[in-house]
Amino acid sequence: MKELFDKLSYQCSHKVTSMYSTSFSLAVKMLSPKIQKDIYAIYGFVRFADEIVDTFHDYDKEVLLDEFENDLYKAIDRGISLNPILNAFQEVVNKHHIETDLIDHFMKSMRADLYKTEYQSVKEYKDYIYGSADVVGLMCLKVFVQGDQKRYDELKDPAMKLGSAFQKVNFLRDLKDDTEHLQRSYFPHIQGGIIDGVVKDQIIEEIDQDFKDAYAGILQLPIEAKFGVYTAFIYYRKLLRKLTVTKASEIKEKRIRISNPMKMFLLTKSFVNYKLNLL
Repeated sequence: MKELFDKLSYQCSHKVTSMYSTSFSLAVKMLSPKIQKDIYAIYGFVRFADEIVDTFHDYDKEVLLDEFENDLYKAIDRGISLNPILNAFQEVVNKHHIETDLIDHFMKSMRADLYKTEYQSVKEYKDYIYGSADVVGLMCLKVFVQGDQKRYDELKDPAMKLGSAFQKVNFLRDLKDDTEHLQRSYFPHIQGGIIDGVVKDQIIEEIDQDFKDAYAGILQLPIEAKFGVYTAFIYYRKLLRKLTVTKASEIKEKRIRISNPMKMFLLTKSFVNYKLNLL
């Protein structure tokens, strides 16, 4: 009956994705059905780790993260876990030969959120983004290329650039919550939690370059993955455009969002571009 439990595990990861992120869930639905469940499994794992450090304020986060990490590596070694989220993830890790180094770096960045509140140097900032976002892009890329190591090596840099762009957009969008509720400041550009127009433009220029560097890689993705990744790309680039025209003072005071009707418009636009071979 292991097959039934594995099916349930993937369904749990799917449910986590749909409940926590409507935009990412929409993008995953645009992937080929044969790779969707593996991406849901990666997201479920990433989301649970993130929830521990970001939201479980009434509990000992370090103990929870320690237990989660220990169970994670046991699951990968054993090929099973009674935690459905970890069970689905370990299967993806073992099936696609996802390097432990990627997982180690992810957990390192999650652990940093337990105690680190400010990233004052560019190196600290880049190291955190590599662990929290770039490696997630590489895990997904492992699924996309289905064992084609040559293709993986060719697309590795663009995949990391896309992960960086997504994370930096999240940082800018969530600036209010991060600084007020989590007492964190990820951008070394921002000192004392103060962002002005010059600093905002500098951050946006940096993100824009990441998107440009990532786009060439999207064009080379396998057909099973291209439309879904492009959909996420379009959504985050639109969010960046909205942040671009928003005053720095407003970004500090409220979370910028994309409305559901706009999300559907962007999905339609992505589909038209895809069908007309414009990407």
